[in-house]
Amino acid sequence: MTIPAKGKFKVRVGPKPSDTISYPVQFNPTELQFDKQVQMAEIGIPGLDAPLQQFVRGNAEKLTLELFCDSTDKGMGIGAQSVTKEADKYYQLVKIIPALHAPPVVTFIWNDQFPGNEVGKAWGGSQRRTSFTGVAESVRSRFTLFSPEGIPLRATVNLVLREWRPIEQQLGRQNPSSPDRSHAHVLRRGDTLSAVAGDYYERAGEWRAIADENGIEDPRRLAAGLRLTVPSIR
Repeated sequence: MTIPAKGKFKVRVGPKPSDTISYPVQFNPTELQFDKQVQMAEIGIPGLDAPLQQFVRGNAEKLTLELFCDSTDKGMGIGAQSVTKEADKYYQLVKIIPALHAPPVVTFIWNDQFPGNEVGKAWGGSQRRTSFTGVAESVRSRFTLFSPEGIPLRATVNLVLREWRPIEQQLGRQNPSSPDRSHAHVLRRGDTLSAVAGDYYERAGEWRAIADENGIEDPRRLAAGLRLTVPSIR
């Protein structure tokens, strides 16, 4: 039976990419919990049974994991070693790094045989990955075993990482305003097709493509709340 490789943390402690330290976890976490949400805006239209939903932006994804720390292998009596030496590695993730004036950026890397990892990439990204980069949102340490002298010997650390990606990486991955992608747009009072074309294509004269796509014969008669499909153009 193959023993899984231990997960490890890579911590950016300085402004340069080389300013990175890494250390393995003592025990692999038994579960990884990912939370990803989006922010929607409700557009209330009089007379409708439910408001229209307009995508605003994605929220930062979160990774929650529970880490077990133990120092009983060094003894439990006189001369026992405090487990805080291990637990403090995670506590430091929420502390300010002097060189950065902020807590560090952290990457947690787990085994490369994570289920589904070998499957091809999906549109928009997927959970088939082997690492997560973020900043620590919270660290909660619970000490559960002590030596007769009161030295903590075991601890459970609950760590929450909030997704971190530089803006250049996000803009490189997707261009929401690109004219070669289709979009959805909900008309507001006073909107014109030429203005919508200007927003999405940067060419107001392309309004006819929007009119044709949505079967609009008279562009001067547009109802607020109408959901338009803005087609892709080359």
